[in-house]
Amino acid sequence: MTETPLTPGQDEEAMIAAARLGARAPATGGAMDRPGWSWAWFEFARNPYYILVVIYIFAPYFAREIVGGNLIASGALDGLDPEQARAIAGAKGQATVAAVTKWAGLAAALTAPFLGAAFDRGLRRKPFLLAMIGVISVASFSLWWAVPGNAGLSVGAVMGLLVIAYVAFTYSEVGHNSMLADAARPEALPAISGLGLALGNAAAVILFAGLVFMFALPAAIHWPFREPLFGIDTSKFEHLRLAGPVAAVWLLATIAPFFLYSRDTGVKGTPVIPAIRDGVKGVLATIRRATEHREAFKFLIARTLYADGMTALLTIGAVYVSLFLGWNVIELTFYAIWASAWAVVGGVFGGWLDGKLGPKNALIVELVAIVLILVFGLSITQKSLFFGLIENRDMWNAPFLTTLSDWVYMFQGTLIAVFATANIASSRSMLVHIAPPNMRGEFFGLFAIAGTVTVWMGPLLIEVFTDVSKSQRIGISAIALLFFAGLAVLLTVKSEKRPAS
Repeated sequence: MTETPLTPGQDEEAMIAAARLGARAPATGGAMDRPGWSWAWFEFARNPYYILVVIYIFAPYFAREIVGGNLIASGALDGLDPEQARAIAGAKGQATVAAVTKWAGLAAALTAPFLGAAFDRGLRRKPFLLAMIGVISVASFSLWWAVPGNAGLSVGAVMGLLVIAYVAFTYSEVGHNSMLADAARPEALPAISGLGLALGNAAAVILFAGLVFMFALPAAIHWPFREPLFGIDTSKFEHLRLAGPVAAVWLLATIAPFFLYSRDTGVKGTPVIPAIRDGVKGVLATIRRATEHREAFKFLIARTLYADGMTALLTIGAVYVSLFLGWNVIELTFYAIWASAWAVVGGVFGGWLDGKLGPKNALIVELVAIVLILVFGLSITQKSLFFGLIENRDMWNAPFLTTLSDWVYMFQGTLIAVFATANIASSRSMLVHIAPPNMRGEFFGLFAIAGTVTVWMGPLLIEVFTDVSKSQRIGISAIALLFFAGLAVLLTVKSEKRPAS
């Protein structure tokens, strides 16, 4: 798309106005044209950081081995029953990771919408995204020095790195999402959104496989190599600490196609500070004029509710298999690979479902399915399945995943991965459909924080329901209330099958 250069003689306000009102040719092309697939490729490069570091590998290691391990090693829990000491240490680790999410979410909540509004006022996306890629890469690589005890980075330093990377990731999401509407013709956007998620999870599968087969399995069963490759010492948790550097190197090594071929409709020469200042005014004005964008705001409220439920569900899913099925690190990693592989299908499925039903109806189907899958997952324990209807039993003689419950839960992971990923794709597509065309960046700023500003709701519901019922499963089932509430609001949103142009 041709850029409109701005002359030095224009004042700042005129430059911003020109950026906002300048002629923009309608986006053309499909998912496999250069602008479309390069937009999706961004997630192939970036998303493995979130999947490896934030969800499956580094964050659990940080909570368990560094925060919890340091607490036990300090002697503060001496004299307690070992099981009680482990429970207290685990709670401390979980609270520390929750604090990271809280502070990072707060920082993003206070700034991301204004950043999106600045993009709507002509601020270039690519230079900003390049800076965020650099921040994420440096912070991620630095996690290699996060070790238990006093030999490496302090707990506070690791928390700081995670907060910085989390905020940079959110900012990159705002910039990247705001480019979606310009990546292809409107009817191709659901497919492109789904393709991005599919590529991101495919990349995570590649990296998971490398970490498991090169390091974890050789250390555990001396296969497929007798010892971990490259001298990695798993007794020092190097295979887990390696997640950060691997994600950083992958990001830097694969990001180039996005910058070469994606479409940035920002205007060269747009002043940064005035654009952000004007963006702040615009967001505040948008909030005051909420009734003018009622459908978009209702959808953001709906997404805030069900996205918080989704986050809690994914977090509790890992806790559930650890407590009820007794899975070790390798089994959890296999589960992560399995779920990531099926999430590739989910990204494609979400795009297909959007095309068939429209994003609103696709979201309804996905949310109902997720609630049913939640109930299905809670029916599985080490002793039985389907709330006691079927007794658990050994399936085969192997080091990992030996029982019927293990394999049924793996199937449950398949369903969660498919419908959760489809839900993300459909949510982005839905916002493109209902946000005002000249304010999509601003609304994607609000969209990016919709699942973080209420991150406390899921844990609070679980705590209250568990205390009242004295049952962990009933407590976890409270997450369904967030999905039901989000669905109820979503049903009131009016949306067309085609986005506004």
